[in-house]
Amino acid sequence: MTEENNRQSPESVDRPTKILKLSTSDEQDSERTTRMAQNPKGIQRYLVAIEYIGTKFSGAQQQAPHCRTVVGVLQSAFHKFIGQPVSIFCSSRTDAGVHALSNVCHVDVERISKRKPGEVLPPHEPSVVKKAVNHFLQRNEGDIMITDVRCVAADFHARYKAQERTYFYRLLSGPESLSTFEKDRAWHVPEELDLSAMQKACKVLEGLHDFSSFRASGCQAKSPIRNLDELNVIEVCPSPYFPSTKERETQNLMGESCGNSNQNKTEWSIGESSLGFGMRRRHRCFVVTARARSFLYHQVRFLVGAIKSVGTGDLTVSDVERILEAKSVTANGPMAPACGLYLAHVKYDLP
Repeated sequence: MTEENNRQSPESVDRPTKILKLSTSDEQDSERTTRMAQNPKGIQRYLVAIEYIGTKFSGAQQQAPHCRTVVGVLQSAFHKFIGQPVSIFCSSRTDAGVHALSNVCHVDVERISKRKPGEVLPPHEPSVVKKAVNHFLQRNEGDIMITDVRCVAADFHARYKAQERTYFYRLLSGPESLSTFEKDRAWHVPEELDLSAMQKACKVLEGLHDFSSFRASGCQAKSPIRNLDELNVIEVCPSPYFPSTKERETQNLMGESCGNSNQNKTEWSIGESSLGFGMRRRHRCFVVTARARSFLYHQVRFLVGAIKSVGTGDLTVSDVERILEAKSVTANGPMAPACGLYLAHVKYDLP
């Protein structure tokens, strides 16, 4: 179960004999069958990595017909590629407005000859699938793309085989209004953020805990116990990043880049000391990283909400300890908005 997906029942690990959408009962029967079967000729299960900007999506999971979803757009592109409907299952069902640097899904494809209807052909190579489906995706909004494709066994499930998930959350701190380039890509916090205090709050929340205070009321997970393998916050270069005049001069002299020069940290945040007309003052950019096998519904966003409040001084580290021990979401404050959340990576044990 993942950060954005615990309101709904889990997808079944199905592999239909033909590429058709199945009912829930059919999916459960198919799951038991496919665990004992190998991929038959012509049908291949592909593991597909995707990236997307979540702003214009109503979420990853298929919903009502009029809702634009990640799964819906992908299924449409695959349909145009192979001429048949397919069912796609995601590792993490992100909510509306949440982005993905790398979400993963699986799909079963039966390759049927277009010249001789009914003739089953050998499966497509992964590179062919990637190129062809991306062609149709780019005819859409251009806000989703396949980044990798791999052939996997018939019983490999993108969600249940996942060993670990990593989320990033971006916060931009500073009184300046948010840049057009950052719209819906980060949480803008006008106040200054205390990095040291936020890091201390992360240490309190890291590890094995009852996270009842950090899950939404609609969460259907059986247990609120989760093990946060990693929870930290660091300050990074603002993005998109363009060097100031002073930074260009410094780097030309010293050969230093943004990534290895500590003395430029202040410049990332405030820009040049004397800004010319039309030049923007930069925000400070902070990234919270949360890594675990699975997350409760909205857990990461509740964690970030508390961490941010410590950074602004609205909460103390002791307050965070109290909220955690309360084991009730009513003890917590509001969660962070969806726009700053990114599913960064889903880890598998692949050959």
